[in-house]
Amino acid sequence: MDRLMDSPATQDAAPVHVEHGGPDGGPPIEFDFSTNACPLEAPAPVRRALLQADRRHYPDPAYAALRELLGAFHGVAPGRVLPTAGSSEAIRRLTLAARLRGVQQAWVPQPGYGDYRAAAQALGLSVRPYASGEALLDGLTTHGAAPALVWLCEPCNPTGESLGAPFWPALAALAGRGHVLALDRAYAPLRLKGRCPVPPAVAESAWQCFSPNKSLGLTGVRAGWVIAPADDDALRATLLSLAPGWVLSAEGVALLEAWTLPATQQGVQAACSRLRAWKRQQRAALQSLGWVQQPSVTPFWLARPCDSGLPARLRALRERGIKLRDATSFGLPGWVRLSVQPPPAQQALLQAWRGSA
Repeated sequence: MDRLMDSPATQDAAPVHVEHGGPDGGPPIEFDFSTNACPLEAPAPVRRALLQADRRHYPDPAYAALRELLGAFHGVAPGRVLPTAGSSEAIRRLTLAARLRGVQQAWVPQPGYGDYRAAAQALGLSVRPYASGEALLDGLTTHGAAPALVWLCEPCNPTGESLGAPFWPALAALAGRGHVLALDRAYAPLRLKGRCPVPPAVAESAWQCFSPNKSLGLTGVRAGWVIAPADDDALRATLLSLAPGWVLSAEGVALLEAWTLPATQQGVQAACSRLRAWKRQQRAALQSLGWVQQPSVTPFWLARPCDSGLPARLRALRERGIKLRDATSFGLPGWVRLSVQPPPAQQALLQAWRGSA
């Protein structure tokens, strides 16, 4: 990826205000390019499961059946599966567990999802941003004497890119130094190009965070799980002990159970096929506007409109019910992150942009 920042990221102790795409307290959004969620309807088994969820009773507080199901889905022991209220809750809880172990620093991708940094700073961890895989490896070699919490997002938000295949074996060589490797896989099911570059040995040594609601277009259902490494019983026990009672609602359990069904996986693959076609069309449309666009393997990516008054243009679009994600909070002023949307939404964006020029 072309370098998006003029200078290397530096440690910043200022409190973090995390921004997100989607609803922002303003009028209804008609065409939402700001969220990474799949714009297509969830597969039928998931919709049925949510309608049939038993809201009259508490779920099993141990989630035993769900953990069995997810364990079988991944081919791991059920005891390694830890239900979460989505990736954001997992990030907070895993950061706290690492802090209780004595970890005092966290490495976070920059640009990257703001919750990694916010969770670390809230607990007093020193935050070390990295802008590339090479920078992370160099930093862990130079500053890695003490164990650290190392966040990786594959594919990465907001760039939609993957770290290269040579990076992962080099990371594995450093993983044995006591670092807590945390692998956010929220966008893995939305990969539109290539294969996952993470070697199985690296995945096995990492705390893998999953949350399929984005892939299903159901971000309002907060549900996910963590797969713990097989050889870290102590931290796994800590992570379990830190979970609130009934961390998953009945709807959350229903969504995760339905996620494992073959028909659901087939539906997600069919959605990705449509998204690939829409992505080609949308990138061509933005190119016609003169926008600079970064490559990505996902249905979202970074783009830089050729406009010095971008904030005002984004406000004008928002007033017309069209929202893009201003990337300033990612440390990328002048850029936006936007997701693939259906052709009518693409046409609305083109017309609104040209009409406000």
